[in-house]
Amino acid sequence: MKKILYLICFLLLQLSLRAQTKIYQFEIKDEINPATWRITKKAIENAKTDNAEILLIDLNTFGGMLDYADSIRTALLNTELKTIVYINNNAASAGALISIACDRIYMHKGASIGAASVVSGNGEVLPEKYQSYMRGLMRTTAESKGRNPKIAEGFVDPDLDIPNVKPKGKVLTFTTSEAIAHQFCDGEANSIKEIFEKEGIQQPSVEVFVPTLLDRIIGILLTPAISGILILLIIGGLYFELQTPGVGFALIVSVIAALLFFAPLYLEGLAANWEIVLFVLGVIFLILEIFLIPGFGIFGILGIIFVISGLALSLVINDFFDFNITSGERLVNAFLLVIISIIASITLSVIFGGNILKSRVFKRLVLEDEQRAGQGYQVNKPSLELIGKQGFAKTALRPSGKIDIDGVWYDAVSNDGFIDSGVPIVVNKIENYNVIVKRLNS
Repeated sequence: MKKILYLICFLLLQLSLRAQTKIYQFEIKDEINPATWRITKKAIENAKTDNAEILLIDLNTFGGMLDYADSIRTALLNTELKTIVYINNNAASAGALISIACDRIYMHKGASIGAASVVSGNGEVLPEKYQSYMRGLMRTTAESKGRNPKIAEGFVDPDLDIPNVKPKGKVLTFTTSEAIAHQFCDGEANSIKEIFEKEGIQQPSVEVFVPTLLDRIIGILLTPAISGILILLIIGGLYFELQTPGVGFALIVSVIAALLFFAPLYLEGLAANWEIVLFVLGVIFLILEIFLIPGFGIFGILGIIFVISGLALSLVINDFFDFNITSGERLVNAFLLVIISIIASITLSVIFGGNILKSRVFKRLVLEDEQRAGQGYQVNKPSLELIGKQGFAKTALRPSGKIDIDGVWYDAVSNDGFIDSGVPIVVNKIENYNVIVKRLNS
């Protein structure tokens, strides 16, 4: 008898579990950006891992970057999960695109959806080619979900006349009741619980996505402001290290900043291998130009181009120079961010470089640059007998470097401009502790 009761209880429990509807919920409450795309991808992956049936988006946004909004739209269209969006106040611009990519739309009382014209960071409406692209996205997304594509296009195009919906000359924005009347909303709901009731979900089992500390850190690192600061540190560290070779800590700062810049972008699929290699090659070319190749030529020019391109292209979505998804303004802004950051970095390094060298913190990080005789250090003054001696430049003199006289190396300074390594020289004079040389027969 007990076994039968246990069996009945077990079967009832299984039936109860089967009756539950698994729902995975996450939020889009800020500007649409790389961090939003990262969270959306993780939420979809987690929902599939948890065997969820429904993906629920709690949305309140005024829009953001179109390329990332399009990536989110595509992911929602391609997922096998049933998708529901709860517009909890605003679904403007890119938020409208994401909303109509969902199977079901519910709106809070007093909410709105629409106003999807593509605008710049200053709020100015961008040229027609951007609007045309956005209109196409809105149309095809609406069609795929059985919604009126003409209305979706009206969210973008002020010149479109839709009888009984919008007059010509205004971009369309729906209130909750208007969206319901024109079948762009499946119902009004003042809570997520109310959505479940209207969807006929009796026993919802809700798993809410909570961003980890790593998610938050990556989200912060992906913001344009932080990217600009990291570029400042990358270029500033390299510039400072090249100006004061052997310091070490400046190079460490630059390497850490580069890791913090590229790692999140690489994880998000923005920075491809070739873009990182492009940046590294640029740095190598600049080092070769400065230390090994006289003058400033092709390696220096290529180095600058590669460094700027590697940093800028990592900030935008592209498939090896295919920028169909990325807007022209976004690409231009990426290059401007990099160029301005580089100029600012070099300017700050020149202005504050001397003060940094003299600071207490700097002296704690590096070896003291003063070696006193009382501590056992001795410096031998070059002999006057070297005057008139001939040799050759062991390294390039820019104007200082190493010379070789009778197999002995000396530190020397050229008073005859740049002298390449291997060029014959003659000692012109000894001035204080400096060996002054010039080209032989010059």
